Amino acid sequence: MSEITRRTALRGAAGLLAAPALVERANAQSAFDWKRFKGERVEVSLVANPRSTLLFQHHKEFEELTGIRLGAEQIPEQQHRQKFAIEFASGKPSFDVINISLHVNKRQVGGAKWCTDLRPIIADASMTAPDLDIGDFGPGSIAYSTQADGRLDTLPLDVDHFILYYNKDLLAAKNVAVPTTFDELYTAAKTLTDTSKQQFGFVGRGLRNANVVLWSSFLLGTAQRDMIDGNRRLITDTPDAIWAGQQYQRLMRECAPPGVTGFNWNECQTTFMQGRAGFWIDGVGYAAPLEDPKRSRVAGKLGYAVVPAGPAHRHSAFFCTGLGISEASARKGPAWFYIQWVLNKQNQTRMLTTGAGAPTRLSPYSSEEAISASTFPREYFTTLAESIRIARPGLPEILPVTEFRDTIGTALANTLSGADVAAELKRATDAFRPILEQSEKGA
Repeated sequence: MSEITRRTALRGAAGLLAAPALVERANAQSAFDWKRFKGERVEVSLVANPRSTLLFQHHKEFEELTGIRLGAEQIPEQQHRQKFAIEFASGKPSFDVINISLHVNKRQVGGAKWCTDLRPIIADASMTAPDLDIGDFGPGSIAYSTQADGRLDTLPLDVDHFILYYNKDLLAAKNVAVPTTFDELYTAAKTLTDTSKQQFGFVGRGLRNANVVLWSSFLLGTAQRDMIDGNRRLITDTPDAIWAGQQYQRLMRECAPPGVTGFNWNECQTTFMQGRAGFWIDGVGYAAPLEDPKRSRVAGKLGYAVVPAGPAHRHSAFFCTGLGISEASARKGPAWFYIQWVLNKQNQTRMLTTGAGAPTRLSPYSSEEAISASTFPREYFTTLAESIRIARPGLPEILPVTEFRDTIGTALANTLSGADVAAELKRATDAFRPILEQSEKGA
């Protein structure tokens, strides 16, 4: 992630992609032709989230630009992962383009070679529009999309940086400052908590599996920062890991709503948009519904800040999704044209300015015109730019990442019932170590 630091959001302006008709004319004299696959069809499988919703709103542009007929679906994340794994394993997936959570499925997809290596097709001037501009993508996200053997089997769609959301009205009512450290966050959350009014200082993911990325946000603030050491061994029961678990436990037990053990991001979002929580640490992609006055009571009262610092570091947990082409697809050409359209500068800037997520391209962050025209406050963009600068992966890059999240997540969930953090993390670490060791032998 250090290379993202050196090439952050404030890179020289690259401008937005021209309107589709202009792009088509501009390429008329080149080897590339957007209409090359006119009349063909492409099937796309996306995860249901604000980014996909945004794309669905503009899919007509793709069909008009290319003449390709589009079939597309949005599926909730957990069901989507199960579906594509089953279909890939069958050898006859129903989709040509697949949306993959790289922080979960990268090694699974790469090891099975389910997706096409995009490097040859990118190098083909007759297949790749000049506007693709690979150099505009953050090097950290390209690295995330690259397999250990060098195959680039996806291109990065969005990066999800964890940030601190806060309710300005609740903080002002109690004269509470925006915290810059985790200790300050706990003190502020305790001050804001008033159970008699059903008002809570903090809300966060408590559900097993989903909760690990909140715990890892605390761990990133320690000297350790990582969950796997340089020898690929699990280190989730160390003093730093225990410290992170204790921060998680006290905030969630003392400052969060009842029933938080069952909260994933959607329950957290609902609680926060109802004005019942002062702080929430989660991904940037939830800003759009929070700022929607038709849905949210905190619209116009929402504050944004970088995740607080721990005792040694200040980092934003970083996750990434990508788009790949099924190796079994007979329609790789139309599939590649769809991916290029999704990742054009116009769509990536739309993602940023509508609050649907953080683009992997760098140019949108330097488009002052686009940012000024956005309905989002400038604080949102400055928080995002700073989060990119201090980003680190929020999950280890391992094959059994779901089992890892289940095992460590169970331990964290148990601490919300009062179980000892050190004992729970040791038990979970001992249980998962042989699973990791076995997976590394076969990797």
